[in-house]
Amino acid sequence: MKVVALMLAMGLSLIARSQQTINNYKYVLVPERFDIFKREDQYGINTLTKTLLDSVGFKSFMTNEPLPDDLASNKCNALKVDLIEKKKFLATALILVLKDCQGDIIYKGGEGVSREKDWDLVYTDALRRAFVSLQAAHYKYDSTRTAPVIQTTATTASVLPAATPAAMADNKDVLYAQANANGYQLIDTSPKKVMTLLKTSQPEVFIADNGTEKGIVFRKNSEWFFEYYKDDKLVSLKLTIKF
Repeated sequence: MKVVALMLAMGLSLIARSQQTINNYKYVLVPERFDIFKREDQYGINTLTKTLLDSVGFKSFMTNEPLPDDLASNKCNALKVDLIEKKKFLATALILVLKDCQGDIIYKGGEGVSREKDWDLVYTDALRRAFVSLQAAHYKYDSTRTAPVIQTTATTASVLPAATPAAMADNKDVLYAQANANGYQLIDTSPKKVMTLLKTSQPEVFIADNGTEKGIVFRKNSEWFFEYYKDDKLVSLKLTIKF
């Protein structure tokens, strides 16, 4: 099938930069509420998380804060912080996790264990202890090794038929990405789901299905494209996606 050939060709032609580490990222996004809690900033945990991230050198933002232009235009420039709770006998443990925009874990720290009895203290104590391993990692942002960008090479042109100008089109409507277990769903401002994106082994390439056409969505030169075959011709549709 040509869709499969297209996907294989794109996969073979993608070049990622070196393996991601926390040093590739300047920013971290902190949610208003972690999943392990019922309320926003319960016990002051979210505020404390932001403060501790800043203390090790990250530039962190709550997700409801105004963001720098380079981050507002591409949320993949930031890591997202999460907390995992482990119940222990007479103790509470928290694990700090940093994920990229695809949900892949870039950093997972050691357990921060607290035996405090007061609920207002046990989580803040455990969180501070969980940050010990991150502090020991000696994070330092390396601007020469930014978060990997996927680039296409000439291999694509040699395998795929070039899309003619007649086959190029723009979708100027903004689509908003909502994360799910396997990737994202894109919704318009209605809101109505218009496309499903499934993750692949490449962080900026997705298997795409809009209910009518099946193809791939990928990022090239900071722009997103949906490509599929129609009547044996390659169609390339530029998308405006907000993650």
